Amino acid sequence: MSSEGPRLEGKGVVVIPAYNEASRIGAVLQQLWEADLGVDVVVIDDGSADDTAAVARRAGSYVVQHPINLGYGSALQTGYKFAIVEGYSYLVQMDADGQHLASEVGKLIEPVRAGEADLVLGSRFLEPGTYDMEPLKKLGSEFFRMIASWSGLLTTDPTSGFQAMNRSVLDLYATDFYPVDFPDVDVLLTAHRSGMRIVERPVRMLAGERESSLHSGWKPIYYVYRTLLAIWVASGVRRKNRVVT
Repeated sequence: MSSEGPRLEGKGVVVIPAYNEASRIGAVLQQLWEADLGVDVVVIDDGSADDTAAVARRAGSYVVQHPINLGYGSALQTGYKFAIVEGYSYLVQMDADGQHLASEVGKLIEPVRAGEADLVLGSRFLEPGTYDMEPLKKLGSEFFRMIASWSGLLTTDPTSGFQAMNRSVLDLYATDFYPVDFPDVDVLLTAHRSGMRIVERPVRMLAGERESSLHSGWKPIYYVYRTLLAIWVASGVRRKNRVVT
């Protein structure tokens, strides 16, 4: 693993996992600089075969590179561990394909900075009519929302990867439980079970331009199986903990 980039000085950091996103990452980073959020930006290049790392460096981002493709979850956890080592107080994670908007990052940071939440989820559905999702994906999101509620976690958008978190969540997510492939509802349930204060904030998102590998082949079946297994592990939770809006 290698790292390179500008000096890191902020108390907060935006972590962007990226795999073969050379055509998109530059615009995402430009929008972050224009938003002037007062945070550092780190791109985790997950073994890309294209110029993702070079484009990110030219755009002024710090870059950490995996020598091979390890998976989305591994890339995120590299970002979490990096933030811990560098002493950041909070972290925002966002996608590299432009789906998550830099203009919305401040909404996620605010409750963490104010000490009102440990983990903030950017919700596409907290305000009706702000996001148009394909019917099949919408059905999947509703399914995971329902099964999360069975464990006491009530949220409108359990599959959102647009999140902000404080050091308590980072310390939890840096442990061995964190999945290397598709961190999603199961991770939220672990945070919930661990007593993390989880809130939602409404955000605008764009439809992703690239079809997620999660929706191809056998992976949806595996994902449902693994998430249901996580529900079983979290079944000891008795306290109903509504996500605060």
